[in-house]
Amino acid sequence: MHATIQKWGNSHGLRIPKALLDAVGLREHDRVELVQSEDSIQIRRVSSVPHRTLEERLTAFYGKPVEEIERMSAQEYDWGSAEGQEIW
Repeated sequence: MHATIQKWGNSHGLRIPKALLDAVGLREHDRVELVQSEDSIQIRRVSSVPHRTLEERLTAFYGKPVEEIERMSAQEYDWGSAEGQEIW
């Protein structure tokens, strides 16, 4: 199967025949990864990233369980009087 690279705006594009997309199970709006090797380009399906909860994200960010993360205080801070043209 052959295709031609064409100019699309400031980029170039390649139309992939529907039969080929159907054969590998890709559809419009699917995310793919482009991998360059010596003289070729591979198109790979991007594995879907499972949804992570806030607790899972915080644990990954801080590197410790949520229970061990230091809580921030809820007090207000006085930054002094306004300077310049601030409107309060």
